Amino acid sequence: GSPARAGEAFRKLHDSGAVFPFRFELFAMIDDYLKVLSTKEVALPAGYHDVVRDAESVRSALAAHPLPIVACHCDPLCENFLDTGERMWIVDWEYSGMNDPLWDLGDLSVEGKFDAAQDEEMIRAYFGGEARPAERGRIVIYKSMCDLLWTLWGLIQLANNNPVDDFRAYADGRFARCKALMETPEFSRHLAAIHRG
Repeated sequence: GSPARAGEAFRKLHDSGAVFPFRFELFAMIDDYLKVLSTKEVALPAGYHDVVRDAESVRSALAAHPLPIVACHCDPLCENFLDTGERMWIVDWEYSGMNDPLWDLGDLSVEGKFDAAQDEEMIRAYFGGEARPAERGRIVIYKSMCDLLWTLWGLIQLANNNPVDDFRAYADGRFARCKALMETPEFSRHLAAIHRG
């Protein structure tokens, strides 16, 4: 399926008025995963706690102008989309919950390894045109934050000896990508746009 069809599918989900019992809270989940890992014999990537501290500026920017939470998928791996050509189905709702809708777009961009043109296609389909700077900023910020969160998820899989993947490489790769994005001048500009609202 195309980024545009995924964007449209998310718009339908987010506009559906559905209410999920779970609240997907990014920073609470990071804290919970860190607590779990404190009981395991797995090393965090070097500098992880520094990046979590740096993410406090993200937390305050997002809190300054919160979007209304809506029903979100929250784990938009590409394999969780089935495109029949007639309709786009989203499957595997294990992590779904009420959340900032732009989390789904930022996370999908990361999972799909979208380039700038694919991001544009998804964003235009979702918004039915141009996104405001603050909305665009939230999507970019969530790209880094989903990597920050899923780094910890990967380390928990490693600690639990999940044989499905090389979770050390998965976690280290996620963390490196998060850190690299957070260190760009673009990231600071997007944070400022969110603060302005």
